[in-house]
Amino acid sequence: MAEKLSAYAGRAGAVVLGLPRGGIPVAFEVARKLELPLAAFLVRKLGVPAHEELAMGAIASGGVCYLNGALIKALGISQRAVDEVVAREQRELERREQVFAVGRAPELRDRIVILIDDGLATGASMRAAVIAVREQHPARIVVGAPVAARETCREFGREADEVVCAQTPEHFEGVGQWYEDFSPTTDEEVRGLLEEGAKIRRAAPDQTRSEEEL
Repeated sequence: MAEKLSAYAGRAGAVVLGLPRGGIPVAFEVARKLELPLAAFLVRKLGVPAHEELAMGAIASGGVCYLNGALIKALGISQRAVDEVVAREQRELERREQVFAVGRAPELRDRIVILIDDGLATGASMRAAVIAVREQHPARIVVGAPVAARETCREFGREADEVVCAQTPEHFEGVGQWYEDFSPTTDEEVRGLLEEGAKIRRAAPDQTRSEEEL
């Protein structure tokens, strides 16, 4: 991932935002390699009742709520059921905002924002993140993931300014199948990586690149 994003190495005004929990370890390595500041961007997937791994939407910090209306209609999910899932995930989002708060939240206006997750299946969580970040008027939004469903990766080409999917396997059944170890990342691990990432220095001015060079 870092190699594919090397054009942003040491770039003034660029920031790496990882989607907790799973996206943080990936984002940490990208930020470390590129010598860019790291922060978390809070997003919660809205799982289909009784099939939590299937996303029917997502919510993000800033009050953003993205719903896959076509999927909800196809599965016959009631508005009440949707509201209950949203309310539950909103509580967890607010809890994580407290747990993962490390320093001041980065200002995103006019900055290059590199959004990183551990993979893109339906892309619901990342889609909510892109919507929320776009509202803060960044100069550029880059979406990155080590592995993604091909169609999802193509869709983000219309939603972000740049998409970097390291691998788009022909037979994609889920993000976890492409990791040797896909055990859950803990709150403690996330906070530890964010604290370490906060120490990553910015590149010196003479190492930065202008927008025209990209």
